Amino acid sequence: MSKGISRRTFIGAAGVGVVGASAWAIGDLVTTHASTAVSDDLHAIVRGQVSLPEDPGFAGASRPWSTAITQQVRAVVELADAEDATALVRYARRAGLTLSVQPNGHGASNDLNGVILVRTSKLDTVQVDPAARTARVGAGVPWGRVLAEAGPHGLTGLAGSSAVVNVTGFCLGGGLSWFGRKHGWAADSVTAFDIVDPDGHPDRITATSDPDLFWAMRGGGGDFALVTAVEFDLHPAPAVFGGTMVWPGTVAPAVMAAFRDVTANAPDELTVWFQQFQPPGSPTPLTSVMVAYLGDEASGRALLSRFDSIPGTIQDTRRMVAIADLGGIASEPIDPSPEMFVSELLSGIDDRTADALLQPITPLLAMEIRHLGGAFSGPSDSAAGQLTAAYCLIAIGMVTTPESKAAIQARRQQYRDALRPVLADRSPFTFLTPGDTAARAFPPATLTRLRAIKHSRDPHTVIRANYPVLA
Repeated sequence: MSKGISRRTFIGAAGVGVVGASAWAIGDLVTTHASTAVSDDLHAIVRGQVSLPEDPGFAGASRPWSTAITQQVRAVVELADAEDATALVRYARRAGLTLSVQPNGHGASNDLNGVILVRTSKLDTVQVDPAARTARVGAGVPWGRVLAEAGPHGLTGLAGSSAVVNVTGFCLGGGLSWFGRKHGWAADSVTAFDIVDPDGHPDRITATSDPDLFWAMRGGGGDFALVTAVEFDLHPAPAVFGGTMVWPGTVAPAVMAAFRDVTANAPDELTVWFQQFQPPGSPTPLTSVMVAYLGDEASGRALLSRFDSIPGTIQDTRRMVAIADLGGIASEPIDPSPEMFVSELLSGIDDRTADALLQPITPLLAMEIRHLGGAFSGPSDSAAGQLTAAYCLIAIGMVTTPESKAAIQARRQQYRDALRPVLADRSPFTFLTPGDTAARAFPPATLTRLRAIKHSRDPHTVIRANYPVLA
């Protein structure tokens, strides 16, 4: 019996009188006893750190990456190792509790009330085999460490725009990489998962050992097992040319026109992103283009020459980039902040769409268009699936007040209304945001299959993703 249920039940029956007050006290006692029991159990079964709501460090331990999101979780457990993971899942299964894994809080939702939040930063091993072009990493490893290990061998993993994002969560959600146009989803490169299943059994999942579960876990989210390690293929990257070009917002139409031209004919080795940015406290917006090219500098500059004729360049950081420095292209925040972002998939950018995208972005901090296509549009044997949309729109705002949150949501709706003819009405799983459900990330047939696997493998919801497939 929870305190919330106790209060509703007794107040509804007896009013707020003596009986009601007594019921409140009984509810508090029951809840306190249950909380204490869970606390004692957790401390007994895991060697890692356990944080409870009454602990001084709980707010920090339970904080997601976006501090605009509130997570009212039952407890936070920092796993010490894979054995802790097994013990914790077995305990949750016996106790009828639910676990949600968040390595560092990216992709959080507002809907984790009452769960045990699991952190995996201690599972931090990185093993790169340059001869086999593979990597094996623990569930707490960020992309930056993989890039630093693989880069000196002329290899790369399919990392996204930020080096601090967790590898495992990125792959479970599909993973849009700088090099996805050449190699597809990050999930498509995964070859094995080490897991603890919802019944508490350790296992190794591959395409041959468990085809259905392997399919679901590559892009279907973290709803099916607690992952302790992931193995994936690395890809050749002997040379990468990349960086950012910045102009004043007044030339945004020219930059957008060049962006459309370049992306219309770009080879799969080239990825180009367009961005409008409103610096905090500045009345003047900026326009930028970010690029990553799997090739030499001369070829990269030739492919991007269309941008060189645009006047007023404020900054141009394009250069040969070490794989370890890939995260510096987008220069995304490396610390949590009250950001809120929303995304949409677009089938294309015609003149009408371009006009809508070039409207003032206020109250947003940034609006970004990521070029897709290439291998993304080809077949995929993972739950991430084929992505036929040509572009992904990402709108980013900072939530400082309830009014600012409402304004960001209103701006999103304005984009949706204006872009309706080219809107795919989907979002990549890793770009889902509070208010979305997993249904936004998948075609109906894929969602149906994911739900069937969830029902058969975890009928008691021992494991729960940020955006569960059954919601």
